Amino acid sequence: MIVKPLGFPWETPDPFLFCVFHRDQYPAGNQKLGPAASLAGRNLGQDFEGKDGWRMYHGHVVPGFPQHPHRGFETVTIVRQGFVDHSDSLGAAARYGSGDVQWLTAGRGVVHSEMFPLLELDKPNPLELFQIWVNLPRANKLVDPHFSMFWSDKVPTYVEGGKTEITIVAGAINGTRAPSPPPKSWAANRDSDVAIWTVKMASGARWTMPSGAPGTNRSLYFFRGTSIAVNEEQVTKHSAIHLEDQTQISLQNGPAEAELLFLQGRPIDEPVVQYGPFVMNSRDEIQQAFRDYQRTGFGGWPWPTDDPVHPRDAGRFARQAE
Repeated sequence: MIVKPLGFPWETPDPFLFCVFHRDQYPAGNQKLGPAASLAGRNLGQDFEGKDGWRMYHGHVVPGFPQHPHRGFETVTIVRQGFVDHSDSLGAAARYGSGDVQWLTAGRGVVHSEMFPLLELDKPNPLELFQIWVNLPRANKLVDPHFSMFWSDKVPTYVEGGKTEITIVAGAINGTRAPSPPPKSWAANRDSDVAIWTVKMASGARWTMPSGAPGTNRSLYFFRGTSIAVNEEQVTKHSAIHLEDQTQISLQNGPAEAELLFLQGRPIDEPVVQYGPFVMNSRDEIQQAFRDYQRTGFGGWPWPTDDPVHPRDAGRFARQAE
């Protein structure tokens, strides 16, 4: 077992590329779905400082990430609080949040926007989400892009002993199985052993994690709580815990409720060359990705602005390009 401090983004082993955790205490919203607060003093377009407990990221009016390209990997976005407005170069759109998950296979290339609309006018709009980048094997780097929505009522939860609650985004535990991943995902490979779970443990709760398959990479990310004993070794919060593959892991929570993210998967074990939003197997393929993006725009951008948001009353929805 190896324990490291959590950085930003979180370090993840193959087949994962990294994980970012966004927690923003946004204030009440305005009529444009942005913050009803002064933006003075913020480096708009590159606001990552966390002034007053929230960030605009690359947004100028609404927080979030205006249009940007991806190729060669997948994003798994788990929205625990707040909402994300998705728009992409294929013409697809969605609003999801409050426990929903989007699994996007970028494949040969997609441009998308991820904005965080502040829907409440008279109270705060907290946002909490994970975005996990999952690599694609060489054979699937250039598949057609596709996104799947796992609505919160379809994402199963397994409860152990009444005190440990596991939400299963990928994989299975004791017969409780997550929705099927996209068909070209590494997670769709029967032998990939991919699991993505969030784990909530009550004060003093005990839980023994099942062992993993030989050769599988397994990591826990302890992001909320005070302390937890992992195989009797005390670990404080804001720690990444990289586990041995075949070992059962005993967890004993401390005095405060704890939350962890669990990532598991058999490595793809291929060369990884990443440049910004493109993840391929060689420098030549990265250069080709830039040429293709400059030439085609990965389908162009069918939206009137770089940072589209959906109407306040749109509700949660998903509309595929077809």
